[in-house]
Formats: sequence, C-alpha cells, structure tokens
Amino acid sequence: MEIDLTNLRYLAGLMVALLFYASPVWTQEKTDVCDTTRWYCVEDLNLGLPVATPGMDRETPRATMESLVRAARRDEWVEAAHLLDLTDVPQDRQEDVGMSLIRQLEAVISRKTVISWDDLLDRPDAMDTTATSNQAMGGTPRKSLLLWTLDMDDYPASIRLNRIKPENGDPVWVFSRPTVQNIPALYDRYGPGELEKMLPPFLTENSIVDLALWELIGLPVLLALAVFAAWLVWLLTSWVSERVTSKFARQLSVSARWPACIVAFSIFILVSEIKIFSFSAVLTTVLMPTAWLGMIGAGLWFVVNCVEVILDHLTQVEETDLTVKEEVEKRTAATRISAARRVFVVAVVLVGGGIFLSQTSVFQNLGLTLLGTAGAVTLILGFAARSILSNIMSSLQIALNGSAKIGDRIVFNDCLCHVERIYFTYVQLRDWDGTRMVVPVTEFVSTAFKNWTMQEPEMLRVVKIKLSHMADVDVLRDTFEKVIDELDQKYVGNRDDVSVRVAGQDVFGKDVWFLLPCADPNTSWEAACDAREGIIAKIHKLSEKQGFDYFPTANAAEAT
Repeated sequence: MEIDLTNLRYLAGLMVALLFYASPVWTQEKTDVCDTTRWYCVEDLNLGLPVATPGMDRETPRATMESLVRAARRDEWVEAAHLLDLTDVPQDRQEDVGMSLIRQLEAVISRKTVISWDDLLDRPDAMDTTATSNQAMGGTPRKSLLLWTLDMDDYPASIRLNRIKPENGDPVWVFSRPTVQNIPALYDRYGPGELEKMLPPFLTENSIVDLALWELIGLPVLLALAVFAAWLVWLLTSWVSERVTSKFARQLSVSARWPACIVAFSIFILVSEIKIFSFSAVLTTVLMPTAWLGMIGAGLWFVVNCVEVILDHLTQVEETDLTVKEEVEKRTAATRISAARRVFVVAVVLVGGGIFLSQTSVFQNLGLTLLGTAGAVTLILGFAARSILSNIMSSLQIALNGSAKIGDRIVFNDCLCHVERIYFTYVQLRDWDGTRMVVPVTEFVSTAFKNWTMQEPEMLRVVKIKLSHMADVDVLRDTFEKVIDELDQKYVGNRDDVSVRVAGQDVFGKDVWFLLPCADPNTSWEAACDAREGIIAKIHKLSEKQGFDYFPTANAAEAT
C-alpha cells in the first residue's frame, strides 16, 4: 500500500493552521477565568467615583491603611472613598456616600481600634512568610484580612480588608462590603459623643501624647466622678447596715458594701464612656476591660461573701468554743466548711475569669499578641504564684486528711496552741497565753507536730518531779490520789490509769512521774498545772510531818 506524501503534507499544514488560530481563543478563555483562590472577582469597582490618582496605593493591606491615614491628614475624602467596596451603593451616589462613609470609618478606626502596623502585611497576596507551620494561615496567600472586631447590639461587627479584582483592572485591597454596610451603625455607637460634638475644634486636636486635649482633661474628671459615685454607694450601704435589726441581714449588707462600690464605679465608667465620652482606642482598650473586670470581680466577690455569711450563720462557728471536748463534730464540720470555701472561691475565680475573657473582645482582637507572649507570661505567673498555689493545695490537704482540724490542740515547735483558722495561705494558731501565731501552710504541713485531740480525746499527762532517795513512793501514791480528788472531775479521765512511777535516778535523787489521766486534751495542760501545784504543796506537808526533806538539797554549783 502506497502512502501519498502530498496529502500528508496537506493535512499537517491544515492542523498547524488550526492550532495557530485556535490558541489565542484558548488563551483568552483561560485568562478570563477568575482565580477565586487569590481574590474576589467583580465586573467593576466604584465606577461612580472619579478616577483614582496614582498616589492612591491599594496594592497591599498596609498600603491601603497608609493611604487612609494620608488622605485623612490631607482631608482628601473623595480620593479616600476608593478604599471602600461601594458595590451596594448606586453609581450616581457613590461619590457623596463614599465621602461620608470613609470619614466615619476613619473616625471609628482611629478611636476604637489598636491595629498593629507590624501585622499589616506589605505583600499583594498578604502571605505571611515568617509564620510557622503550626499557624493556620502560615505561608498561604490570603484574599481577606481581619483588622478588628467591635461589639454591636446583636452581633460582633468586623472591620475587614478584601482583595477585589474588577474585570478590566488590577486586584486591589479595599474595605469589604459587610464592613461598608456596618459603618453607619459603628459610627453611631463608637463615633464622637454628644459632649465632644459641642467642644471647640482646638480641644479635639491631638496633643503630644497622641490623645486629644479634651481626653487629657476628661479622663481625670471621669475617674473623679466614678469615685464620687462609689462613695455615695458606700454611704448608702453603711446607712442600711446600721439600721437593720437582724444580725444576719447586717452581715449581708456589710459584705455587699465593697462589691457595690466597685460595681457603681465600673457602671459609671461604662455608661459614661458609651453615652457621654468617646475616648480613643488607646484609652478604651484599657478602660472598658478594666470596668468589665471590676463588675465581674465585684459580683464574684459578693457571691463569695454571701456564701461565707450563710455558712457562718448555719454553722454558728463564731459563737461556739470549738476547743471543748463536746464539740468534736463541729470541729470537723468547721474544717470541712473551710475547705469547701476554698474550693468554692477557686471555682468562682476560674468561672469569673472565663466569663471575663469570653465577654471582652479586646482579647480576641489582641489574640496574636497574647499567643505570642503566652509562654513567657505563663512562666512569669507560674514562678510568681508557685508559693500561693502550693499553700492553697496544702490547706486543702490539711482539711481533707484531717491531720489538724479547727479547734484541735496541738504542740507546734514546742508551742502549746489551738488551731484557730485555716486560711488559703496560712494557719492561724492561738497559743496558750492568748497570742496568735501565723504559720505558712506549706511550713505547717512539712513540720511534724503533736495533735492532742486527734483520734481518742483522752490522754495522759505526766508531772515529773525530782525527789530525794528517802521519799516513800507508796505515800506519794496516796498523796497523788488525794490531789486528784481535789481537781475538777470533769477534767479527769479514767481513774484506773492513775499511777506513780519512778522513771530514773542519779546522785541528786530519783525522778518520780505522776501520771494524770485527762478527759479533754484541750484542758489537760491546765489540769496538769493544778496537779503539780497540789503535789508540791502536799509533799511539803509530808516533809514537815515526817521530819526530813522530800526534795533533794544541792548547792548552786551542783545544780548547774
């Protein structure tokens, strides 16, 4: 079979021609396809505005913000309207509406946002090349960038830049359509307040500290008025607490005094900042979270105080002497209530902190900064609070294991004392002479001590007396029985445990131990002192009766 080379050449030429003429069409179709991964595509952008000058740079997010700042300083609002996506505005109104909207947006941004210029990427694709692989958008081109979030009545409003590409133009970064739609509402809420609108122009100009002159004057006035409002609340709560007849109601009113003052101070700051004053973002980002923290903290403080008053009223620990033997159950209850209070306070602090972090948008806006410094802050706070946390856990350990309950009589570092209170960070001990000893909880837990009240309440106290070798022990036993008969019997334990023992001897005499059973360890020390006094008095009478001294005689040098 012969191949016609002429026909083959003809077919090949025809195919090359078809490919040559079809390639522009294919290229054009490929070019017309919008790359939605890199930008938002629209038919046209802001055709109702005059043509943008070359100085209106919108190529990168930072360039867009710099153009806004530059236009605001030069009062070029028509030019600045090109920074908005005015797709929803009719073309014949875009110039007038755009001027008004960009002026309002600039006021909101300058007053209520703290945008970090370092976070504004100066790349057309807004890709962060310095981000790590653990970050969600690290190394990824972006077509939308969140600048800030502001709270509205029903929803949070975002200030966002989008990368828009019209059909016959280059992609540019402008404020998104949802942001443009929210500008009027944002300006009504966060724009100049009624007071500022009435001020002369020179007071609204920025001072050397980047704050308006009226802000430097208004901030001290606001704080002074807030303190005055808190003082009025203090007087009111004091007046109420002095006139209530019930002790329980009086305690509740007193416990509410400080929280009510803090709430009044915080509410005054919040209402004044929203309704009267409209401070710039530098002050707002400090005042608003501080006021919210004050309200939440005061509310939690009031709850904790009320719970403590209610628990004290139910248990009536303050009116009960927990050191007596009959109150062993109340000692256990008081200790457990003390532990429950600490657990409750820790839970309240954690819940309050969560509420505060969830209700304040400042931490959401500064999220990157917080995440960047979280490791260092955690280390600093952990190092500073390690002692406090250790004491709190140790106090819970004491309350749970029952090693020392409120009202127990213990010997701590050779001091005979009662456990009076177990607080978060220290244990309050009352010495036998009435003085108080404050011991850090960690030291109390790590130091061995004697608990006279633990387990069985009865105990033996030993009265040790040095007597002559000639002393008759049988006579001493009878004498000791008489001494015990003269003691208050409610302090004396099992009489079968009464005994007299010779525990040792030396050249001076013998050591005689008088074993005194005590029914209550809380009064055992006093009972032993009374017994010692009675024993010595009766031994003197025995010495006079029998004609020799029961106590050994020694000169000063020998005694030393």
